[in-house]
Order: sequence, then C-alpha cells, then structure tokens
Amino acid sequence: MLTYSAGLRVSEVVSLKINEVDSKRMLIHIIQGKGRKDRYTLLSKVALETLRAYAKKYPLTDWLFPGDIVDYHLSERSAQRIFEVARERAGIKKKVSIHVLRHSFATHLLEGGTDLRYIQELLGHKSSKTTEIYTHVSEKELGRIRSPLDWLADSEGVDR
Repeated sequence: MLTYSAGLRVSEVVSLKINEVDSKRMLIHIIQGKGRKDRYTLLSKVALETLRAYAKKYPLTDWLFPGDIVDYHLSERSAQRIFEVARERAGIKKKVSIHVLRHSFATHLLEGGTDLRYIQELLGHKSSKTTEIYTHVSEKELGRIRSPLDWLADSEGVDR
C-alpha cells in the first residue's frame, strides 16, 4: 500500500522508520534514497489509517517493517515475496513485480493531471527524462483528449 500510495522503491519502503512518517504534514521523509538523496513524498490518509491499525497489532520500535534479525528492517527480497504471494492470492496471472506499484503511482498521477515536475520530485528523479519513462501515456487517455479547435468551436457556438 505504501509503495503505491507514495511511489516508493522497494528499498525505501522496507527501510522506513516510524519517525519518517509525518502524520501532521501528511508526508513521508525518504532519507538516503537512491543516489543518497533525501526527499519527501505523499502520505495517503488511507495508508496512514492502515499503518495505525498495523502499529496497534504489531508493536514497533524503530523500523516500520522490522525483519527477522534484531534491530534490522525487512529485506527487499522478503517484501518482493510478500508481493508475489498477494498477487497470486488476488488471482492476478500477469507476472509483475512490486516495482509496478511505483510505476502505477506515477502514471495515475499524470493521468489525474499532476504536473510532471511534481511527479519527478515525488519519485526522487534527478532527470525529467527518467520520470517520462515511468509515465507512458495510455491510448485510453489519448482518446479522452479533445482538440483545442473543438473547444473553440463549442465556446463560440460555431455551426458545423
């Protein structure tokens, strides 16, 4: 849920600490992400409610997702395996990885009208070219775009 709702890399989600979730500002602070960059990304209200329920059920000390080794977080491979099991249980046949959730975050923001520069910042990309790769435009969305000529004709009441 956090991976999709915040556009996180698997390495970032597994290494999240409790104090990096800012429920007052509704942000997640990513410390030393890829390229050793710090950034902020979104904290979804739905994800926050789920995290609170999770924290009540499982006592947490430092890591949001503790691993089997004391004082260490869940491994990336364990997170990927959890995702694979969930995918199978959901009956999803397509072989997709947890990274698809990050890609979907970016694509859905773009389709919802979020400016590419904001998406770039949320994902922590240095280059906008990298963000553009994540945010391919679907043919379905292209079909919804109206020509500016049609806007003008409608606003002017032009007979066709």
